[in-house]
Amino acid sequence: MELKKNPKLELKKNSTLYFLIGLTAILLFAYVAIEWKTYYKTPEFVQNLDIPDSLDEEPPITFHELKLPPPKIQAPPVIEIIPDDPDIEDSIIASTEIDHTTEIVPIDDIPVIEDNIPDEISFIVIEDVPIFPGCENEKNKRACFQEMMQKHVRKNFRYPEIAKEMGLQGRVNIIFTIQKDGSIDEVRMRGPHETLEKEAARIISKLPKMTPGKQRGTPVKVPFSIPITFKLQ
Repeated sequence: MELKKNPKLELKKNSTLYFLIGLTAILLFAYVAIEWKTYYKTPEFVQNLDIPDSLDEEPPITFHELKLPPPKIQAPPVIEIIPDDPDIEDSIIASTEIDHTTEIVPIDDIPVIEDNIPDEISFIVIEDVPIFPGCENEKNKRACFQEMMQKHVRKNFRYPEIAKEMGLQGRVNIIFTIQKDGSIDEVRMRGPHETLEKEAARIISKLPKMTPGKQRGTPVKVPFSIPITFKLQ
């Protein structure tokens, strides 16, 4: 069969080559267009400008004239004259200064306010504490009183035999009152057993008569508390 077209004139013969050449040219053109840089020349007059380091703009100084407010005109007060009332009597203010005409009141007629001293004052706050025999010449009579009380308890202490057999031990708290005449009264106690309480009461009953406590020079009742500890060896 005879060919109708010349093979040398076939258009599709080199189409792939032409496509690759065209694609390469387009990519090269796009790359050049993207990477293309343009530089502008700086005018010569800009190089000679003296630009300060700080660009803070200072506000201009302006002067304003202050106008004083107009003065206030105050009307004078109206004085109203009230006529005298004949029914009102003027009171005479007596002088409180002493002169030769002042009458002197006798001392016996001057009322004296008695000190309100309570009948009972605690051992901690009383001015003059009760004096235990033997503490008359001590400077700190309060500390001497407490020391002599401890000596008295140790001297007269005796552990009850019944309490030993029963194995009783503990602390008995005792409160007693030193009366206005120095005697010991109003003994109260609280302990773990009646046997121990009786022994503590016996020890307190052997306390000697004391010099009563005083508040502002007046004898008063003074309560005092002391614990007695019973402990088996």
